[in-house]
Amino acid sequence: MALVNFRREAPRQPVNAQMAALLEGASIELMPRTAAKVESFGDLLPQGTRVYIAHIEGTPFDEMLTTARRLRDEGFVPMPHFPARIIRDAAQLRDWVARYTGEAGVNQALILGGGVKQPVGDFHCAMQLIETGAFDGFARLHVAGHPEGNRDIDPAGGEAEVMAALRLKQDFANRSDADMAIATQFAFEAGPIRDWAARLSANGITLPIHLGVAGPAKLQTLVKFAIACGVGPSLKVLQKRARDVTKLLLPFEPTELLADLAANRPDNIESVHFFPLGGITASANWIAQQRGHE
Repeated sequence: MALVNFRREAPRQPVNAQMAALLEGASIELMPRTAAKVESFGDLLPQGTRVYIAHIEGTPFDEMLTTARRLRDEGFVPMPHFPARIIRDAAQLRDWVARYTGEAGVNQALILGGGVKQPVGDFHCAMQLIETGAFDGFARLHVAGHPEGNRDIDPAGGEAEVMAALRLKQDFANRSDADMAIATQFAFEAGPIRDWAARLSANGITLPIHLGVAGPAKLQTLVKFAIACGVGPSLKVLQKRARDVTKLLLPFEPTELLADLAANRPDNIESVHFFPLGGITASANWIAQQRGHE
């Protein structure tokens, strides 16, 4: 006698075409220790996905290189971080670049200051790395952006220094043949992101934005990371959610944020970049669902 399956599958939600378009070509970020736990990236991500490799202070370079090589071998595009404040000098920078390019086929990089308070060597900002010429010949260079400001750069608040730094990077992009873009810190509210995108344009910064978004995660996890990463006023979105006991234990997803942005998308937002704070599987599955690729 055939078994009867009484479990009812949740009805599939219709695909939001605007959201699916926004998520086309989305990238994702991971650390080497996370990558080591993934049996097959091909089971999670579309072939050709750009995967940022976060270089946290203390991570051995060989682990970064191994992760980049594995991603390339499995059909993905590795984009390692180059945090200025953890790089000793130009010789070390050029050694890292040579090994990435020669051993892992890397030709894309995220260049940033890094979250370390005290530089370990000669560099303290992304432009110093760029101006060494070490990345000449790279196909794509991304730099960091902060829709809600960055207290490391503007300690008193505001964004005067952040904008000045982005204008320097825009000037470099204007005279470079590399494709450049701004990869941002994550935020949780569409309005401030739109306002920031408009201020970039008003300041003559035309680099396309790859908008940082926190993937599905427990609310407590997101609050912890948001505070640690200096997320600004949009943190109130999480705080409001925390007051609703009916939602407290449910994963927080970026659906509302991205649907809002997709419906009224600033021209300079080119793509979306995911921080998988609740795990790479949760983020990869959510992206696939929103694009109708379950």
